[in-house]
Amino acid sequence: MNILQNFEKKECERLSSGKEIPQFFPGDTLKVSVKVVEGEKERMQSFEGICIARRNRGIGSSLTVRKISFGEGVERIFPLYSPNIKIEVLRHGAVRRAKLYYLRSRLGKAARVAEKNRNFSQNISESTL
Repeated sequence: MNILQNFEKKECERLSSGKEIPQFFPGDTLKVSVKVVEGEKERMQSFEGICIARRNRGIGSSLTVRKISFGEGVERIFPLYSPNIKIEVLRHGAVRRAKLYYLRSRLGKAARVAEKNRNFSQNISESTL
């Protein structure tokens, strides 16, 4: 197994060397841009939604992003180390679960995720000075 683990580690480093994978967690709002090839033309198609799951399996790692489009829930699974995607974190969500599959049964305002206040301790220290 050690040979296989070393191979996967080297492949992950090779695939992620050209791009930076941001630190994100389930509950974060992401904008995933995918390179789409149509005939001879290439374009970037963006998919913006909430990350409901992240699967860490070495080179087989993936993330699931969910959004509501015209009242219908749409989910896409993206491979994390694909050279054809670019991930941008728009907002950090405050959740207490690793998998947010419960959002599938919720509609409207019930499907929202609260925003995490990351700089809370810095804001307090600045206001006391």
